[in-house]
Amino acid sequence: MNTPAASPLVRAAEGAEERWFFGGGIHRWLVRAEETNGAFFLHEEVLTAGKATPLHSHPADETMFVLEGSIRVHIAGDEREVTAGGVAVAPREVPHAFLVTGEPTRLLCLHTPGACQGFYLGASGPADTTDQVIDFDRVMASGRANGGFTFLGPPPFADRAVSSA
Repeated sequence: MNTPAASPLVRAAEGAEERWFFGGGIHRWLVRAEETNGAFFLHEEVLTAGKATPLHSHPADETMFVLEGSIRVHIAGDEREVTAGGVAVAPREVPHAFLVTGEPTRLLCLHTPGACQGFYLGASGPADTTDQVIDFDRVMASGRANGGFTFLGPPPFADRAVSSA
């Protein structure tokens, strides 16, 4: 069965929705899953050094392109540094995490298919109206309710992290 193609989309930079992610950082939603018929979800993350994600998996491939700064990624037990211009791909259901090591750091994150958007929606609020505090309980609840995120444990680099989610 063929899925209908998405409609053409052109969006100016100022047209992207900015959201505070309760795990830390500002997300700029560039292309929503419903705009691609679910094929993908694309957002930019603006992060500070020390932010770490717990070890987790989800039902979409995640491609992280480092626009600025650096991250240390842990994918399937392998840990590597990725600097500006580099890319990391975490295939769906493969355990992974990352630690922000550069200041500032900007990532372009592509989820294929767009199945993870519901998680990010439930784990964030509009950047201009949300108190920008870490609320890991809300992140975990959204993972259970919205996106098939499975949290497998603390950040594998927890001794170097400032905040995790």
